[in-house]
Amino acid sequence: MNDTAEFPGKQIKRVVIAGGGTAGWMAAAALSKTLGKVLDITLVESEEIGTVGVGEATIPTLVTFHRLLDIGEQEFMAAVQGTIKLGISFENWLDVGHRYIHSFGLSGKDHWSAGFQHFWLRGRREGLASGYEDYCVELKASLQDRFAHLPRGGINYAYHMDASLYARFLRGLSERHGIKRVEGKIVSVATDDASGYITALTLADGSTIEGDLFIDCTGFRGLLIDKTLGVGFEDWSHWLFNDSALATQTTAVRDAVPYTRAIAGTSGWQWRIPLQHRVGNGIVYSSRHISDDDAKQEFLSSLEGEVIKYPWPIRFRPGQRQKSWEKNCVALGLAGSFIEPLESTTIHLIQRGIVHLLRMFPQVIAQSDIDQYNAQLNEELTHVRDFVVLHYTLTNRRDTPYWREIAEMKLPATLQHRIDLFRETGRVFRMPDELFAENSWIQVMMGQGIVPQQYHPIADVMSQPDLTRFLGDIKSNVDNTVRQLPAHMDYLRGYCPAPVPVR
Repeated sequence: MNDTAEFPGKQIKRVVIAGGGTAGWMAAAALSKTLGKVLDITLVESEEIGTVGVGEATIPTLVTFHRLLDIGEQEFMAAVQGTIKLGISFENWLDVGHRYIHSFGLSGKDHWSAGFQHFWLRGRREGLASGYEDYCVELKASLQDRFAHLPRGGINYAYHMDASLYARFLRGLSERHGIKRVEGKIVSVATDDASGYITALTLADGSTIEGDLFIDCTGFRGLLIDKTLGVGFEDWSHWLFNDSALATQTTAVRDAVPYTRAIAGTSGWQWRIPLQHRVGNGIVYSSRHISDDDAKQEFLSSLEGEVIKYPWPIRFRPGQRQKSWEKNCVALGLAGSFIEPLESTTIHLIQRGIVHLLRMFPQVIAQSDIDQYNAQLNEELTHVRDFVVLHYTLTNRRDTPYWREIAEMKLPATLQHRIDLFRETGRVFRMPDELFAENSWIQVMMGQGIVPQQYHPIADVMSQPDLTRFLGDIKSNVDNTVRQLPAHMDYLRGYCPAPVPVR
């Protein structure tokens, strides 16, 4: 290479995305839609290299992402076998046989000085309130398998979808916006001797793809960020024990419910993600606590419907890159971090990486931009990590070595503070740009057994008749709203019917 283009200070004109899958094509779609007129964007992927093929449950932030890209919801949902997700049903987490739902909605009405939970806690103490779930439209709709779009964004929702179909859908969108896709296996990565910046990818056929900015979407391999630039990995396995998974697909034996199921087991948990014509299934487990063969047996014996695709294994290490952006390389998706998909955050974290990159997209790469990007991603990943760890630490289960070892685990100080604050005062704090809102923390902490010791005194200002009326009006409004919603799949059959796949 003899072009000064390889050195820092070069204006960014050529972006190369290494790897396809969900991360690669989400990046391609967003970049081509927003900056495609001023950038030359190339995506390199190989049909020889498979993708992980999971990440089929999402959270409401994807709805916003799609609006930014002008993606029509009906077209998208029909293309990806999509169903609606109003929350996650957590089964066997507090105790075997116990269930609660973490929904996407708001519960009740807040006062400027205190959240709704404080008024509800007083009401429960005085026998005036029913279950916390009765004050949230999304949660009640989940329990009754109902859904419809409501005026003025009156119901919060996300999607279940086929990950491979989603990548295909985004590929079509990206190519319409000028993305160039190159088929080929990356065999080497060239760097500039002086700066260490990546200059080009060499493919198996001998061709080279040069670029100014490279996005690593090569999954767990981290071909650019790790193998080439040597960015280390911060391991979180002392907080998140699971390191293995099996995934498969089964035929649907009933109408899809509007929630994901997360079912705790002996040494991990299983997911159930219902699509229009099939179900995505998986087991996530700790190989230190159960053998692969035993995990497979536990998994297969629990499945419903006909197995469409034999279970494929996934090995992973929970944690994050020490830097998501190094030199002229940005790592997205599994190349940058992995937190098990207990709260369906995988696609969200890809999305956040893309959105931050778009907001700070450089004309010329500056170290200050790199540092800010890494700080923002690090903070968001820490919040997500703590929220996932929360589910494991708040449990009464001691029935297997796995759960007993978890019970002895020392928590991150950031998480311990949140738990202590809620247990002692009923309060929850939220940092700016943090993913999970106060009600998410409340639903999980109360769903897994925490009853706050006190509530805010503002709740005592309301007279008992007024509190009764306040709680009753909210509950009635929720009941009336949910009662008018159609059955989830009845609604989708009219709104976005997906073709029956040919097997």
